[in-house]
Amino acid sequence: MRKFAMLMFVMMVASVMAVPAFAQGTTGAVAGTNWVALTSGFAIALAAGLAALGQGKVAGAACDALGRNPAARPGIMVALILGLAFIESLVLFTLVIIFVKVA
Repeated sequence: MRKFAMLMFVMMVASVMAVPAFAQGTTGAVAGTNWVALTSGFAIALAAGLAALGQGKVAGAACDALGRNPAARPGIMVALILGLAFIESLVLFTLVIIFVKVA
């Protein structure tokens, strides 16, 4: 219980200290770096790269399953297509979020 109370206290102090950071703005005509646009490129690259790794693992597992049991091809293909669609949808969701945040 004491660790939980200490954790809550630390989180409360951190949240109170973070408030002044949000109050700061740019001064005059000097504009800062658009960090959202910059990090969005890294986000989509990371999402696409990890999705490619995931799709490779899914395709490899499907090929292994087909090699072990060719009679189960229809069920394996349904699971393969569904899994690839879910993986690709995560990349598309990342792309949509980036367009919403940057625009």
